Amino acid sequence: QVQLVESGGGLVQAGGSLVLSCATSRSIFNLYTMAWYRQAPGKQRELVARISRGGTTNYADSVKGRFTISRDNAKNMMYLQMNSLKSEDTAVYYCNAALGAVDSYWGQGTQVTVSS
Repeated sequence: QVQLVESGGGLVQAGGSLVLSCATSRSIFNLYTMAWYRQAPGKQRELVARISRGGTTNYADSVKGRFTISRDNAKNMMYLQMNSLKSEDTAVYYCNAALGAVDSYWGQGTQVTVSS
């Protein structure tokens, strides 16, 4: 059973920062592209940031310059540093591991609420 476990969500004031973490197994972490998605109430789930096995990153335009995705290969951990948070960043954030179109796993989600 593949597990992705997120942590680090919470309530923060606008302009503040949070760090999300995602832990998974070594076999998944070494093979899969890792990503963060989010889903706000009444909206579709959207890609926030993605990081390849080699460390190549890409971001949604809405978070560029504010969020940083990273991975620690020694710990099988992925992170999302979120700075200058805005109310529109409020959502449930999900960790995702994907092997192209072949396979994909999701975490249970962690709530991020930004108060204005």
